[in-house]
Amino acid sequence: MTQEPVDKYFGIPMSEWIERIPNELELDAVGLWQIIPVGADGFGLSGERLDDFGYRCILALLRRGAAPVKSKPNAVGWAPATEYTGTHEEVARQIIDDWRAGRLVPDHDGLSFSIF
Repeated sequence: MTQEPVDKYFGIPMSEWIERIPNELELDAVGLWQIIPVGADGFGLSGERLDDFGYRCILALLRRGAAPVKSKPNAVGWAPATEYTGTHEEVARQIIDDWRAGRLVPDHDGLSFSIF
């Protein structure tokens, strides 16, 4: 029997953290930089477990109505990341695959999720 990881800083179980992450959309966009590092550092995940955590977080955001966005070059605001298409599951998988391939960096200027 495996026990669910708990965030080492806040003591929140991983499933609860994933459930809560879309709540941030009411205030601001949620960046990939808020997902991948939390999974790696806060929950101690790596490899496939980190991929699954990222996938589940992204899926929760998409299901809440968020869309993948990128910051506009030389402007304020967001532009849709139109290269990601398909079902929520397909989009989440494409994003995780791009991150793993090094095409996405989970930093402040990278991919985010926003409700327009």
